[in-house]
Amino acid sequence: MTRRRAQRAGRLIQEEISKIIQRELKDPRIGFVTVTGVSVTDDLRYARVFITVLKKENKEKTLEGLEHAKGFIRREIGQRIKMKFTPEIEFRFDEAIEHGTHIEEVLRKIAGDTNQRELKSKDAINKHE
Repeated sequence: MTRRRAQRAGRLIQEEISKIIQRELKDPRIGFVTVTGVSVTDDLRYARVFITVLKKENKEKTLEGLEHAKGFIRREIGQRIKMKFTPEIEFRFDEAIEHGTHIEEVLRKIAGDTNQRELKSKDAINKHE
């Protein structure tokens, strides 16, 4: 029961943090940020917010800006979502998307190498005929 409650709270927090970042934060360090998920502890006291950034070179500046705005974001969450406690927020980069992109690149490279070998084999067979 508590796990389901934490998941619901996480979805609500994710939605509200996304709105706050897009509409209310004016920090120039914070560029295009996507909140990909929120993991909330069962006691609803801590929330780990996973984000991605459009430009990799802006990752550190974006994290600095979000850390600076953490108090404001937490206060807004407390006002928008009725909870006994407003969770402490921790921002982390979601490495899953980058990892998936890397795997996709490796698979494309492998597929490209396999296609080149097949073409070379076909060329060799055609030369012998």
